[in-house]
Amino acid sequence: FVFRETLMTHLLLWGNAYAQVIRNGKNEVVALYPLMPNKMSVDRDENGHLYYTYYRGPDEAIKNMEFAVTLQPSDVLHIPGLGFDGLVGYSPIAMAKNAIGMAIACEEYGAKFFANGATPGGILEHPGTIKDPQRVRESWQNTFGGSGNANKVAVLEEGMKYTPISISPEQAQFLETRKFQINEIARIFRVPPHMVGDLEKSSFSNIEQQSLEFVKYTLDPWVIRWEQSIMRALLSNTEKKDYFVKFNLEGLLRGDYQSRMNGYAIGRQNGWMSANDIRELENLDRIPTEEGGDLYLINGNMLPLKDAGAFANTTDNDGKEENPDEEVLEVEEPGTDGNDAGGEDTISERNNRRRKLV
Repeated sequence: FVFRETLMTHLLLWGNAYAQVIRNGKNEVVALYPLMPNKMSVDRDENGHLYYTYYRGPDEAIKNMEFAVTLQPSDVLHIPGLGFDGLVGYSPIAMAKNAIGMAIACEEYGAKFFANGATPGGILEHPGTIKDPQRVRESWQNTFGGSGNANKVAVLEEGMKYTPISISPEQAQFLETRKFQINEIARIFRVPPHMVGDLEKSSFSNIEQQSLEFVKYTLDPWVIRWEQSIMRALLSNTEKKDYFVKFNLEGLLRGDYQSRMNGYAIGRQNGWMSANDIRELENLDRIPTEEGGDLYLINGNMLPLKDAGAFANTTDNDGKEENPDEEVLEVEEPGTDGNDAGGEDTISERNNRRRKLV
C-alpha cells in the first residue's frame, strides 16, 4: 500500500512516477524502489533508444553528472501522466499554476486580514501639517494594529480623521472566491466536490452516482496507466502470453445492499455466477464444492430460439398429420354387457368405435 501511495503521490504532483526494478540472475523481478521524479530525466540517444538518467545526490546536485546513473528502460518502472512528447507527463500542479496561485493568494489575504484584527487598512487625515508622520503611523499601528488590539476605541486629536481605503472581504467576495477555488482545484484532479468536503451542491440522491462516476472517469484512467506500465516494464514477452495485470475496482463500484442482491440474483439465475462467486464478493466463507458451492445453474424453462415452436405442431382429421403423443382408448357404448343380449338398454350390436382423448 505504501509503495502504491508513494508512486501515486509522485504521479499527481510531478506528473510522473518512477521505481527502480531489481532483478535476480534469472531475470525475475525481486524488488521495486521508488525514485524521486524531480531527480530523473528521460531522453533518447542518437539511435532513438530510450534511456533514463537519475541523480543520486542532493537536490542541488541535479544535472551534476558526477552523481548521474544511467538506467535502461527494463530497469525502470515508469508511469507517465498526461504529456505531449510520449516520454514524460506534465505536472498537474504546473499546468494549473494560476488557479492554485489564486487559492494561495486568498489564503494569504485572509491570514493578513485577520492578523490585523479584521480591520481594513486606511489613512489618517490631518487638517494641518504633521511634523513627524512616521511617529504618528507607528503609534497608531502599535495601539490599534493586530488581532490583539481589535475593537479598541480610537481617540483622534487635532481634527484628525480615519478613512478606510482597502476593500472589505465582503466587497472582494472573499468567501465566494474561496468556494470557487475549492472546486477549481478539485477539477484539476477530477475529484467530485463532496469528496473534499464541499456539500453545497450534493444530496443523498446524487452522491452515490457521483462516487461511481469518480471511479469510472477519474480512477479508471489512472489505473489503466498503472496496468499498461507494469505490463511493459515487469513482464517478459513470454509472461505476457500467460499473464496480464488488472486492478480490481469492483469493491468501489458496489452499490447499496438491495442493488447488490438484485444483481447477484440475475447472475445466479442466468448461470454466470455460482454461490461461491457471490459469497466471495461479499467476503463470506466458501461453500464446499461437494455441497454445490461451485455449481452454475440456469432457468430450465429457457429454450434455444430455433426450437421455439417445435412443440406447438398440433393436428386434426382434415388431412394433417396426427399428433403421435395422443392417447387412444376403446370405449363401449353404455348399456351393453358381454353376457346379456337383451334388455331395455340392450342394443343389437356393439359399437367398437375409437374415441380419442387428448
